[in-house]
Amino acid sequence: MTLEKFLKNKKQELTEKRTCYFRVKIIPKSVKNEFAELLESDEPTLKLRIAAPPEKGKANREICKFLGKKFDCKCDIISGSTTRTKLVQLMR
Repeated sequence: MTLEKFLKNKKQELTEKRTCYFRVKIIPKSVKNEFAELLESDEPTLKLRIAAPPEKGKANREICKFLGKKFDCKCDIISGSTTRTKLVQLMR
């Protein structure tokens, strides 16, 4: 699956079910916030570059802000708040 197809599927799932879940792997202290790639394994994981440093929740807040803006929804980190791999929930 390509990154574009994954994002399109998640947007459609969010529209239909009003919620969706997926894993993200974070690269903090990047130049800018952006989607990096889709990692294929048992469960597809979206790799994100985030400009904020991983201290005092700054990167987590930036992740939710970035995803919320890209998907036009609310974002919560369900698990992994202190690790680079996280489970996020998007809600409308």
